[in-house]
Amino acid sequence: MKINRIFLSLAACVLTAGAAVVFTGCGEVKRGEYTKGTAAVFCDDGFKNILDEEIQAFEFSYKDAHILPFYTSEQACIDSLLADKCQSIIITRDFTKEERAHCKSVNKRIVRSNCIAVDAVAMIVNKDNPVSALSMDEIGKILRGELTHWNQLAGNDTTAIKVVFDAEGSSTVSYMRDRFLPAGKKITDFIKPYAQQSNADVFDVVKKDPDALGIISVSWLGNDLSVAQNVPMEQRMKDYANENDSINTDLTEEVNIIKVSNPTADNDFSPVAYKPYQLYINSGEYPLFRKVWMISTASNSTVLHSFYTFVTGFVGQKIIIKSGIMPYHVNSRVVELVK
Repeated sequence: MKINRIFLSLAACVLTAGAAVVFTGCGEVKRGEYTKGTAAVFCDDGFKNILDEEIQAFEFSYKDAHILPFYTSEQACIDSLLADKCQSIIITRDFTKEERAHCKSVNKRIVRSNCIAVDAVAMIVNKDNPVSALSMDEIGKILRGELTHWNQLAGNDTTAIKVVFDAEGSSTVSYMRDRFLPAGKKITDFIKPYAQQSNADVFDVVKKDPDALGIISVSWLGNDLSVAQNVPMEQRMKDYANENDSINTDLTEEVNIIKVSNPTADNDFSPVAYKPYQLYINSGEYPLFRKVWMISTASNSTVLHSFYTFVTGFVGQKIIIKSGIMPYHVNSRVVELVK
């Protein structure tokens, strides 16, 4: 059996978008330089697994530095930064010119932003659900209330499709709304989704309920990062420092991950459906992808800016690879290996 494997090589230096900043040491923080103290980062819940590992690696490297994560909705992250209640957030869009101007004029802070990853939104179902693939058109019809029961897709199950999201205001809800609904409309204008408190809750609901269709960040589905967390941090850091690596991240088998097709003129209306593996996120063949941004207003002489530099540097990007999504600054080539 031939297995596609993606070989990844991180860019030598990470460039900051939206600000003319050059980091010394290609994203490395000089030991002892602004790595003492405590700071907070607000993050969309969809990226909790990634940020937890980034913090552990950073604090392992810099013993006197402490990062406190706050996991909330994407909108709450944005509101907190605009209100100067925090100085660093992780969300799925860059700041606008108006938001940057607000931070500069009202908060007296300069916004730095960097695209750190390309994430995918995954559709998951219970192991007993026979549905294995959906087209973009079918997903849109589900969210608009035009497809309401499982037997309209596959099998004989006449029960209603229970669409399960994380919290209202999350990046996942915003992405699916903007991708599939008319401008100005909300998902609740068409269906009554089952809102949870977190991506972890969505995962748990789908594991238990055969009628649930979970919509979740794919970074919650990768096995490699969870397996890595059972390895001592010293060994993990050696792995993260490896400049030559091949990645074929396994996705969880606790739920079924739906393949998604997107027949368009650009792909000759191909009906082939893809799972959200890194290979297909990288190629764009898996259509439900989005960028992840780290945005900071912290000044250079702070531990928070050092953490920003760490996440956007080599080791920080390598951790993102392990999560099952794509680091933004990456060169790749795909080969076929015989397993």
